[in-house]
Amino acid sequence: MFLYKKVLVLMDCSSVDSVIVEHIKKLAKVHKSQVHFFHVVHVHTLDQQRIAIEETKNCLAKAKSTLEKAGLEASFSFAEGEPAEEILKKINETNWDLIAMATHGHKGISDFISGSISNVIKHNTDKPILLIMGKIKK
Repeated sequence: MFLYKKVLVLMDCSSVDSVIVEHIKKLAKVHKSQVHFFHVVHVHTLDQQRIAIEETKNCLAKAKSTLEKAGLEASFSFAEGEPAEEILKKINETNWDLIAMATHGHKGISDFISGSISNVIKHNTDKPILLIMGKIKK
């Protein structure tokens, strides 16, 4: 029996994503998982929106392609709005077996100021959550 048949991978389309994509590629092979990549576009102007949507599509397509090249089933989608709100909607719309994401590793006041999606998720779902500290390229 495969434990993680449907996996939701939350992406922030930054340098930390590569860690979670590579981990999920290995996990999905073992569990024969269907993987869905998801990102929330959060901007304040129409100019930012156009650019952010294009970058999001490229980011998610790249992650999907990485899994497909390994013979795995992958898909992606994105939403626009407040990240925590849209992520919780996505988590609740499907019966996911695992929610996965890379974290930036903010601590203390930095976490408070920037917010913590992982914190919101852990307090609002009963699904298993996989968090991996992303490696930030300098």
